[in-house]
Amino acid sequence: MTTSRRAFVKGSVATAAAVSAPGLLKAQSGPSKARTLRSVLHGDLKIFDPIWTTANMTGNHGLLIYDTLFGMDDKRNVQPQMVDKWGVSDDKKTYTFTLRDGLKFHDGQAVTSADVVASIRRWSARDGAAQHMFKRVADTPVKDDKTFQIVLKEHYGLVLQALGKIETNLPVIMRKKDAETDPNQQVTTKVGSGPFVFNEGETTSGQRYVYDKNPNYVPRKEPPSGMAGGKVAKLDRVIIENMADEQTAVAALKAGEIDFYEIPPIDLLDQLESDKNIKLDVLNKGGNVGMCRLNWLHPPFDKIEARQAMLHLIKQEDILKAVFGNPKYYRTCGSLFGCTGLMQSDANTGWFKGGQDIAKAKELFKKAGYDGRPVVILQATNISFMNNASLLVAQWLKEAGVNAELAASDWGAVVTRRAVKKPVAEGGWNIFITWGSGEGFDNPIGFVAHTANGGDGWFGWPKDDLHEKLRDEWALAGTPDERKATARKLQENAWTYVPMALLGQWAPPVAHRANLKGFIPIPAHVPFWNVEKA
Repeated sequence: MTTSRRAFVKGSVATAAAVSAPGLLKAQSGPSKARTLRSVLHGDLKIFDPIWTTANMTGNHGLLIYDTLFGMDDKRNVQPQMVDKWGVSDDKKTYTFTLRDGLKFHDGQAVTSADVVASIRRWSARDGAAQHMFKRVADTPVKDDKTFQIVLKEHYGLVLQALGKIETNLPVIMRKKDAETDPNQQVTTKVGSGPFVFNEGETTSGQRYVYDKNPNYVPRKEPPSGMAGGKVAKLDRVIIENMADEQTAVAALKAGEIDFYEIPPIDLLDQLESDKNIKLDVLNKGGNVGMCRLNWLHPPFDKIEARQAMLHLIKQEDILKAVFGNPKYYRTCGSLFGCTGLMQSDANTGWFKGGQDIAKAKELFKKAGYDGRPVVILQATNISFMNNASLLVAQWLKEAGVNAELAASDWGAVVTRRAVKKPVAEGGWNIFITWGSGEGFDNPIGFVAHTANGGDGWFGWPKDDLHEKLRDEWALAGTPDERKATARKLQENAWTYVPMALLGQWAPPVAHRANLKGFIPIPAHVPFWNVEKA
């Protein structure tokens, strides 16, 4: 394949319906350029509910306007955030939490325990870690406006880790009336209690999204560390621009028209690095792991042989090299848990060590009874990695005798369509490309892509009872060595039944104007608290 990385990028502008939020506190008008940050992230923002979706664009939105009960610091230790104090009963079954003073939603209402309980209940219907915990939850009583409990049926040692998880779906706290929305329906209001307020009036859907400093937010006194500590808004305004074309975004960064670019094209990094007004930083230290999600609900991937075929079909090196160019930014990886964390292993990776084998893949598709029907790949054309991987996977499928079809759109449209469970002929899909943080992949409980509970799980809806049993075993393990041994068993089983196919791991830098400082490294997200312009 000779197509250049530049040719993989196509511009697209999507639209979404704006929803008003009456009663919201008035956002500050006309902040100075010196206290305004203009950013270009990896896609458009089409979904505003960080409990409903795992999309990182929505996660970034959520971190700006919402807050969480706990947060992981940069050492992966759980620290209180909205919670002032907490305790657990002697039998380890009752957790009692008290909210800290000064918590207010953007409409002026105080945050209460009723809001919290409604929010975590809603989250428990959407998130893998929450589902795993709530299987053991007997009750979540509200004791008073600031105190609530989580009462367990049995001891479960990952309660705080679940409430403080750093990966999507994020356990953000919403108003009770918003959190009572059917968990299968999106919340469209944008009223949180976090350090920034969504400015509906200045936002143009599909073009730019505006967030203003929340003057009523009371940050914690501890220094910021990961998702923990004080979330101090040092900027008056953050603007997220939807700028799909990479060359346009690079030119805007160099000209000072934008301040921050989340995923600059690798083949232009030398140009950016030589500019004294621009700085490159790696904020996601664990990198990202690419994955090819397979829809288990419909042929051909309802058959194990077709899923196994995908392991032999993909050549990670070709995908990674086409997008990232320089090997210093990427690595091939055969571990279910990524190749930078504690749970990685080489269990059952003969397919990876053997390299691409199109003939083997073709044989397995035949064993699966593949009948020539179209296999639809959701192709996000505005994100280089997703676009490139989709093109190559389609090419390899065709070489294996599969009738691959690309459904081209922007990433926002993919995020919407991937939730469709109907057959392809009715708007469904067979494959989509995405990624998760390396730190997320390393957590069998916290990372939603590691669920295998069928229709209640994540997109693709894999189902394997042994996998779920081993996840329970991992969560209840008493020592790190026991967890690592169980992770090995999880991987051994996974590469037999195949919940997904891996596409490699990478850790490229972000690019920003040199006068910005204070960025906090968080896997997969870009928090804008603590950031300021010098």
